[in-house]
Amino acid sequence: MADEIVNVNDFQVLARQALPKMYYDFYAGGAEDEHTLKKNVQEFQRIILLPRVLVDVSKIALSTNILGYTISAPIMIAPTSMHKLAHPEGELATARAAAACNTIMMLSFTASCSVEEVAASCDAVRFFQLYVCKRRDIAVNLVQRAEKSGYKAIVLTADRPRRGRKEADIKNKMILPQLKNLEGLMSIEVFSDKGSNIKPNANEIFDPSLCWRDIAWLKSITSLPILIKGILTREDAIKAMEVGAAGIIVSNHGARQLDYTPATISVLEEVVQAVGRRVPVLLDGGVRRGTDVFKALALGAQAVLVGRPVIYGLAAKGEAGVRKVMQMLKDELELTMALAGCPSVEDISRSHVRTDRDRLQSML
Repeated sequence: MADEIVNVNDFQVLARQALPKMYYDFYAGGAEDEHTLKKNVQEFQRIILLPRVLVDVSKIALSTNILGYTISAPIMIAPTSMHKLAHPEGELATARAAAACNTIMMLSFTASCSVEEVAASCDAVRFFQLYVCKRRDIAVNLVQRAEKSGYKAIVLTADRPRRGRKEADIKNKMILPQLKNLEGLMSIEVFSDKGSNIKPNANEIFDPSLCWRDIAWLKSITSLPILIKGILTREDAIKAMEVGAAGIIVSNHGARQLDYTPATISVLEEVVQAVGRRVPVLLDGGVRRGTDVFKALALGAQAVLVGRPVIYGLAAKGEAGVRKVMQMLKDELELTMALAGCPSVEDISRSHVRTDRDRLQSML
């Protein structure tokens, strides 16, 4: 069939057809020139695989462990906003797909469904992604609700003191609905007299004074492990270790914040080396193939997060689409591991890839 879905990129085409232009652009777009948006994907293509032959790959073991939770493959669902703009069931469908795929879902602060609604929808292992508001009591409320609802970790997004400039949203006069998790906590009026409401709302809510010393405060209000999302440098990775982060997510916010930051795969190894495997390092950004997952693991990531492809699957085919996206990536990873001579995730090593830096060093 001409319209048969053969890889996760095909879901992007279907999502573009299914969604209003305003919503598709909201999900697909990046900051300003979208340089980093393109690089997140393109930089994976610069990494070459170095397979081993004559290895027994009759059985392939994909499972891995993240903070004590075993998942079927090192592929997790990233926190992304407003799933009901993509599908009427929103995050409930995404959570059910995560449970069916035996993986971890990170629920966004800006979700269409509340922490309680998602918790009640299925038995998936869930982490809660947090922005810290100017009113700190709101963060306390959300963290306590997440903990009470059985979420297993807090993911602090650290790269958003202000909202990045997404020009497609400005042109489209994008209007977001009120934030479900903030209902009853603060009044966030929807307004459109000056066009898009996204940037004014975000800049009114989020606390630009948040800094490293505030991690101690966050740790004081929860017993859950705290992962820090938005790390791109060795220096920040070391600081994250110093303040007691339980994990690091190498992320540039899906290229939606500061344009011309590095592609996440290009700085992953630097962060991993700084951390020294003391805590898990996860990679967020640009993953579209099983080979991308393999490359991230070879460079030291313990797992990857998948964001836009999940949204595209949801928009195209609901829960079944999310399941299909995750299964496709898992199947591609399994094939890559077999062809590369890696019977298990633990067998994937740095020697299985060659980067631009390797090529330059070999020429010296």
